Amino acid sequence: MTASRQRLNDRRPHWLYRFECDGQSYTGGIGRFEDGRIAEIFINGSKVGAAAETNAQDAAIVASIALQHGCSIETIRHALARSGGATGPLATLLGKVEP
Repeated sequence: MTASRQRLNDRRPHWLYRFECDGQSYTGGIGRFEDGRIAEIFINGSKVGAAAETNAQDAAIVASIALQHGCSIETIRHALARSGGATGPLATLLGKVEP
């Protein structure tokens, strides 16, 4: 059975974070549901069109879809933890964000 998507308000606050991962600079954005849970993630790299930026943006889109369909942020963090260590822009951003 497919979980239905929790819709977001058309206008909502958005928090920005600047961070570095594997020598690349990124800007990450976090949007939240009204109850404070993370609802959407955006990531942009400093090298527009680079494979690292594209992969980070794709990961953020998939994470946002999962969050809006009921997946918890803890589940996403755990899935990114690969053998005890999380790597990549999405994991780095989520490590900076309060649950």
